[in-house]
Amino acid sequence: MGGVESHLYQLSQRLIQREHKVIIITHSYGNRTGVRYLTNGLKVYYVPHVILYSEASMPTFYGFFPIFRNIVKREKIDIVHGHQAFSALCHEAILHSRTMGMKACFTDHSLFGFADASSIFMNKMLKFTLSDLDHVICVSHTSKENTVLRAALNPQMVSVIPNAVVASQFKPDPGAQDPNFITIVVASRLVYRKGLDLLVAAIPRICQMHPKVKFIIGGDGPKRIDLEQMREKYLLHDRIELLGAVMHHEVRNVLTKGHIFLNTSLTEAFCIGIVEAACCGLLVVSTKVGGVPEVLPKHMIIFAKPEEDDLVNAVARAIEMIRLKEVIPIKFHDEIKEMYSWVNVAERTEKVYDTIWQMRIPPLMERLRRYYGCGVWAGKIFCILVAIDYLVWKFLEWIFPEQDIEIASAFPYQKYKKMCQMADKEVVNE
Repeated sequence: MGGVESHLYQLSQRLIQREHKVIIITHSYGNRTGVRYLTNGLKVYYVPHVILYSEASMPTFYGFFPIFRNIVKREKIDIVHGHQAFSALCHEAILHSRTMGMKACFTDHSLFGFADASSIFMNKMLKFTLSDLDHVICVSHTSKENTVLRAALNPQMVSVIPNAVVASQFKPDPGAQDPNFITIVVASRLVYRKGLDLLVAAIPRICQMHPKVKFIIGGDGPKRIDLEQMREKYLLHDRIELLGAVMHHEVRNVLTKGHIFLNTSLTEAFCIGIVEAACCGLLVVSTKVGGVPEVLPKHMIIFAKPEEDDLVNAVARAIEMIRLKEVIPIKFHDEIKEMYSWVNVAERTEKVYDTIWQMRIPPLMERLRRYYGCGVWAGKIFCILVAIDYLVWKFLEWIFPEQDIEIASAFPYQKYKKMCQMADKEVVNE
């Protein structure tokens, strides 16, 4: 589970605790389809979808509309909150929700360039989605600047609400560290964007310079084979441990084995992984990219340019700090606990919801005017897509009337909460 999934889960839990009703709509994962209940009655709809690559679903344009309309009507949804610019499901949900006259907002978790073909395409898609939206949330100020430029937005309709961490789940454990080695932990998806080529080049040099250093690498992805080949080539089997995919509840056990956390991302809007690592008491070494410089205080992190030589030098400085015992894990943990809280994130997100709830819903002609300004050719295409979406909605209203949709029963959260409290008291009494 990556940063976006963790953000969704933790934010949903805090909003439920603040007595809001929250459901999550996502695509199916293997055999996991249908409806599942998570902690505190968080309902997740796993919609059957064709997966193209790396858990990215295929765009359906209007194919998702019937089931989406059915879900939001049966659950009595007021606000649709989309996450992640790469998600086709997110773009479609926002388009359909606006056609149905609902409030909508969007959280951007990524940074994009402006020159390569994929970035140009994604920026135009983002411009399409955000042209008719109530509010946008970004996870860092760098991300906000990037999103405002990419989608040509008014900066006043964009808020910055960072990620957070559950500090109680990431407590330091000095006893878990190997006393004979300085352990460097890497935990991320093993993909190009996470700087795996940089990591593959730097590890042999670090191991050669520091005989008492070893690596623990958690995560999976297409770049794992490069790490295995590097380990084989330099005979580093006793110095590099590849864990593969790590469940989120096991991440803390991996982090506490290390002294240093290494992040080699080439682009990053926030990087929740370095917050979790610092909360576990690890000194962080990271490439100075995107919103990373905004995340941690200077004494918790050493920055490096996204270059091999500078990264090796930064790791060498971190190793020297560990040898001199300049890092106090419990102090790091206490500082992070005060800095980041999901309760604070939920409160700020709630204020965004309150703001957009007061905004008027634009008529169809106003929406078409906004889309028409997206470009000479793109604007016309977008207007056609929105007009067809409106016709599809009217057709669905006619063939599947709203009054025929069965309303779903609300999860009795207050009753569930009381039962949990009673169970906790019984355990204490025993």
